[in-house]
Order: sequence, then C-alpha cells, then structure tokens
Amino acid sequence: MSRTLHFCAITKDTPMIVEPIHQTLLNLINLSVMPAWALLIFAPRWTWTDRLIHSGLYPVILGLAYIGFMAGALLWGTNSEPVSFSTVEGIAAIFTHPFGVLTAWVHYLVFDLFVGMWEARDARRRGMSHWALVPCLLLTFMAGPVGLLLYFVLRRKWSINPETA
Repeated sequence: MSRTLHFCAITKDTPMIVEPIHQTLLNLINLSVMPAWALLIFAPRWTWTDRLIHSGLYPVILGLAYIGFMAGALLWGTNSEPVSFSTVEGIAAIFTHPFGVLTAWVHYLVFDLFVGMWEARDARRRGMSHWALVPCLLLTFMAGPVGLLLYFVLRRKWSINPETA
C-alpha cells in the first residue's frame, strides 16, 4: 500500500509533514460541528437541539478530541523550536506539527460553538428575534469574536425582565 505525504512549508528548513490521517482528522472535526451550528440556526426550539447542543454534549466531545490532539502534539513534538507561551517563536512552534494545528483548530471550534450556544440561550431568555440572532451565529461560526461583538451590540435592544430572569 502506497502512502502519500503532503508537505506544508513552515520555514524553508523545517517542512511540516502532513499525513493523510491528519487531513482525515481535520475533515471529521470540521464536519462534526456542522450539525450543531445547523440546529442552532435552523431548529433553535427543537427538543433535540436542547438535548444535543444545550446539554453541553458537543463541547465535551470536542474537548476529548482536544485532549487527544494535545497528547499527540506532546508525544510527537514539534518540528522546530521548543514550545513556549512567552515568545512568538515558542507559540509558532506549536503549529509546526499537524497535531499542534489540530489542537488549536479544535480549540477555536469548541470555543466558537460554546459562544454560539450561549448567544442562543441568552437570546431566547431575552425574547430576542431569532432572525436578529442568525447573523450573530453565522459570524460567530466563521469569525468568532466578530459574531460575539455583533451579538453584544444587538442584545442591548432586548432587555431582560428581572422578574423572569
């Protein structure tokens, strides 16, 4: 059986070796969040949206994937400088191995989804129109902080009644 390796140049001297399994894992992780976002956007009040999404199941599953990818990054290391959180070079070293990239990507996905879940629950509690929420969710999915910022701007129009909060 032939194995195809793809090279992604991190620097001229230290290419990242991306094996097919890394791409497969990325595809699975990307696909795994799509149902959650679809339910938040298209079926916000469906019973299964509450059971699957608002129960916290998705962040737990993605958190387990995060732990697995982090273990892979720790076991197989990086392709260049030692990892450090106090220098740009040290942080960049995290991304010189596919498991470091996967770990960071899951980090983004789980936090963006968590923020989207919070936006949906908060909007429901405030009685916010779902149509006003949808652009926030789409932006949170695609550009995390931009969607959250838009949500903070829009949510000011819907105040919470202290007696029902």
